[in-house]
Formats: sequence, C-alpha cells, structure tokens
Amino acid sequence: MTEKLGEVGTSIHLTWDELEGVVGELPPSASNHRAWWSGDRPHVREWQSAGFSVANVQLGARVTFVRATDDGVRADHVEDVRRSAITPNLTTQPDSYLELPDLLLVTCVKTKLDVPAAAKDLYISQLFKKQRAYAEGRSVPWFILSAEYGLVAPDDWLAPYERYLPDTPAAYRAAWGAWAVERLELLAGPLDGKVVEIHAGAPYISAIADHLIGKGATVVNRLEGLTMGARLQWYASNHTVDSDADTVPTGERVHEAADSFVAMLTDESRAVPATDFLERGSEGLRLPGLYSWWVDDSGASDLATGLDAPIARGLIYAGLAGATRWPSGKRSTNTLWLRITGMHLGGRHEFSTFRLTLGSILASATGYSTIDEEALTAWMKQHLKVLAVPYDDADTLGRLEDDVLTKIDPPLNLKGMDPTPIRKRLTELRRNHR
Repeated sequence: MTEKLGEVGTSIHLTWDELEGVVGELPPSASNHRAWWSGDRPHVREWQSAGFSVANVQLGARVTFVRATDDGVRADHVEDVRRSAITPNLTTQPDSYLELPDLLLVTCVKTKLDVPAAAKDLYISQLFKKQRAYAEGRSVPWFILSAEYGLVAPDDWLAPYERYLPDTPAAYRAAWGAWAVERLELLAGPLDGKVVEIHAGAPYISAIADHLIGKGATVVNRLEGLTMGARLQWYASNHTVDSDADTVPTGERVHEAADSFVAMLTDESRAVPATDFLERGSEGLRLPGLYSWWVDDSGASDLATGLDAPIARGLIYAGLAGATRWPSGKRSTNTLWLRITGMHLGGRHEFSTFRLTLGSILASATGYSTIDEEALTAWMKQHLKVLAVPYDDADTLGRLEDDVLTKIDPPLNLKGMDPTPIRKRLTELRRNHR
C-alpha cells in the first residue's frame, strides 16, 4: 500500500476491487464497520506513514485517500468530503458486505391478477415472486412500492391497476415519493438510524431516496445497474426460494457439481504440502475455483491448544477464489494461485480471513497478544497441505461453495455455518485481532 501511495500526487480514488488488487482480500470488518478505517491500527498506520489520510469511504464500494498537510485534508478535496457528508446514507454495497436491514421494500410489476387480492398475491411475474421470496426469507418487515397506491403492506387488499411510475409527471413522482415515505414511517415507526433496503428500478428509488435520507435512514440499493436477467440471476445466487418459478439452469449445474467437488476436495491423497505447492508454480491455477486446507497431527495439536477444544488432523478449512461479485456482476481478477500464494501463504492477516483465523488461534496457544506474520507463514508451510480444484463458471462459483461447505462442514469456516463451540471460541479469538 505504501508503494502504491508513493506514486500518488494529491489524492487517489480506488474502487473496492482496485483496493483489493493492491492489498489483497479485505476482511469483512473493512466493509461493515467505519471504525476499521480509523484509530490506532496497523493498516491505518501504514497509509499514515505514507502521508495520507482517508477522506471518504463508501463501505464495500470505494475509498478516497488524500495526502495530508499540516492543516489536514488538502483544500482541493474539501468539496469531495462535503458531498460525502451530504449523502452519507445512500449505498450500493455488494451483498456480502451488508448487515441485515431493518426494513425491505420491493417494487410493483406490470403482470397482475385480474381480480382484487392481497398485495403480496396480486403481482404474479417471476421477478416479483423472487422479490417476495427474498424479502420473506430475510425475516424483516417488508413493504411494496405501488405506483398507484404508494407504499402498501403485503397483506393490504388491492384492486388491479395499470399505473406505471416512469410514465407519470414529475410532480406526481415527487408527491408519490414523499407520501410513500410518510406512510412507511407511519407503519414501521421512526426511520432515523434504520437501514432500508430497496429492490426497485431507478425511478422508484429516485423518488423516495432523498425523503428517506432526510429522515435519517440509510438507503441500500443492491441491484443498481443490473439488467432484468442479471436481477433474476442475483436472486438465484442469493438462494431465493420460489416453488412456482422456473428452475435456473445454472442452479441445476451447481447442485450436480457439488457432489463431485465434495469428493475431490475431501480426497487427502490429492493435497499438496504448502512448500511443494509454491514450488510447482501457477500452471493450471490461474483460474477461479475451490480449495481445501489440511493440517497434520502436530499442527492439529497446536490448534487444539489455542482453541482449548479438540481438533483432529485433516481438512480444516475450505474456500473459493475468483467468484463473480453479486449484485454488481463484476468479474473478479482473483485466481486460485493468487488466493493461496498471495493472500494465504504470502499475505497479512488483515487481508485474509484464513490467516486471521490461524493467527488468532496460534496467538492464543503461545500467549502472544499480536499475530506474528512471519511465524504464521512458517507454521503454515510446516504443518499444512492444500488442494485446489478449478471451476470454470465464476458466476455460479459462490453457490457451489455454499453447497460444498454445507456438505463437508470444515471446522474453521465461520460464514454461514452452524455456531459450534469451536466456532464460537474462534469468533472470540478473532475479535481480538481485527
């Protein structure tokens, strides 16, 4: 990072992908908590030592670094900071970087029943069915944005209508937006401090976003810029269950592939010692795919000491590299080779969840208060083996990982896994080193 900033004049704007291309994989806390970007932390000291400060951060989206002066942020970036202060509550952060919202809004659609019905049943297009399934699966209060009726609750009884918000006059849309937000506050209570996730087209969001922000809410737009096909794929990738919808072909492929990938990733005879993996080079591994990490008897004993719980030799962790990032649809430049060698074996714990996991456990085992990166890398090379399996469909790789992890249940994986005693203990240890 210091090398990158050394090439910068007064400022640099980096998207999340660009930043990870420089420093490696960022931990979830970098995307979920603004506190990660300030305070007396090793990564903060790194850019401060290069003479820079963070002028603006949109969590999970982009970061602006500016060269600091004795008077603080340079004058030519005051306007950037001012703009970010005016609209701090509008975000299009990727799904994996966002916490559960307080409220969820979905849009109405053209295809409806011919007779009055509860709002949740009136709209019958595949898009609405997926929106509804997603909203109900989030287990938070949700509402529907109706071009005719404003904001309605799922059980509100509505008659069919043909109103389409983009076809209405600007004055109507302005009044509609204010009305919808006032009704939301009436039904859901004060909006100040709440996170409102919206699944709707730009005309709907434009009409209500400023009113929501004006009431102190944070507006989350996960699907900005996506085509209809990409939106349907996004819902499929986020496990929207809709028994009436057509099966997504890529989903069939994922489930068919899961069993074979489980068999390959759990075959210890194919695992390679970490040092041998580095020596063999990148041929065939500059591709997306899945990987599994294995520990020997001595290493398992070290982990058991740090966790104060039994850990058996064998497969301890699995993950992916190079999956398409939803909902943006952006292709990742990461590969199995870069993830394993650059982030796991050659990175730092701030930028690798696996290194953070191992470093936290070993620090506990040795009684150290900090993670020794050099010692951690040496330990990994001494006690670990790795197995990498390429997978050519980056768009469905995330779903494949979910299916595989559910089946093999590695003890040191945390995200989306059952909270076992080991995982609860690991979460406590990791918290000390974030």
